[in-house]
Parts: sequence; structure tokens; C-alpha cells
Amino acid sequence: MKNDMKAIINQTLLDGIQLRQQCLDVLDEDLLKAADIMVSCLQGGGKILACGNGGSASDAQHFVAELVNRFEMNRPALAAVAMVNDASVITSISNDFSFDAIYARQTEALGREGDVLLGISTSGESVNVVNAVTQAEKIGMQVITLTGREGGKLASHSGTTVNININHASTARVQEMHITCLHILCSIVDATMFGANQ
Repeated sequence: MKNDMKAIINQTLLDGIQLRQQCLDVLDEDLLKAADIMVSCLQGGGKILACGNGGSASDAQHFVAELVNRFEMNRPALAAVAMVNDASVITSISNDFSFDAIYARQTEALGREGDVLLGISTSGESVNVVNAVTQAEKIGMQVITLTGREGGKLASHSGTTVNININHASTARVQEMHITCLHILCSIVDATMFGANQ
């Protein structure tokens, strides 16, 4: 039994290493574009709205916390909102409209032209995130999406400015790479806006 559990540990770590090796030199361009969009937004007085479901909701919260508070340096707070946090807003929209509208409605309320929507979905098919992208496009927001597998509807959506796709079948491995990508974006944003560690 112990050997079986050790095999699970080793295989999980090896799968993660292999996926990261596959991503080397593949994600550079999209990560740089995404970071540039975020920096331009923040320097222009805009904000980043982030959304997702389940583990992707946690990633949205995590990313926003790094921007609003700090990542690896002390610097001014950056404007970002995780649209996954307000239970009253989410349940109200779900009750009066539908769960599919929870992020589109908040994007309509909070988003402005020049802001950025960050939509995270391991399948690329989450309807409430797709609807948020549609709403962001109407407003004139830039949209960055993080997806898995083949990218789904989010990757091909006309409102998506940059899609960072992790082409892997395992939701767990995709989520691990998503948080890595978000940490990379935090590093680039901080380095671009504030230079060396403070």
C-alpha cells in the first residue's frame, strides 16, 4: 500500500515536470502580451476583474490578492477585484436571473472601457465566464483567458484578446500551470511597473 501511494506521488510530480517542460518557449508570447495589457490598464488607472469556478475561482482570488496586497516586493496596491467573493451578489443574480449571469452582471456593473477581464476555466467552456467575456467585449474591455485542453469557447471567443492555453487533459495539471502562469504575470507586472525588488 505504501509503495502504491509513493507511486502516486512520484507520477504526479513527474507529470507536472513534463508539462512544464512542454510549456517552455510555448507560453512566452502570450504571457508577455497578457502582462503588457495588464500593465497598460493599471498604469492608465484601470482595474482587473477576475472570475472562474471552483479551483479557478480560487485562482482568481489568489491572483487578485497578489495585486491588491503584494507579490514578492512591497509596492503600491494595484486595482483588482475577484468577482467570486460576494455571496449576496452571486446568489441574488443566480436567483433572479441564472448562475450563467453571475459574472456578466458584475462585469456590466464594475467594468469600464480600458479595464481588463481575466477569465479562468480549465475546460474553456464555463458558460458564466463566456458570458462575462461577451459583456466585457460590449464595454470595450481587454480580455485575458486562461484555459485548458483545446481552449474551448473562451479561446475562440471574439472578445478574447489573449488566450493562455494549457493543452493537457488533466484538470489538476492544468490548474497547477494556471497558478504558475498567474505568478509569472505578477512578477512581470511588478518588474515592469516598479523595477527591482523594494
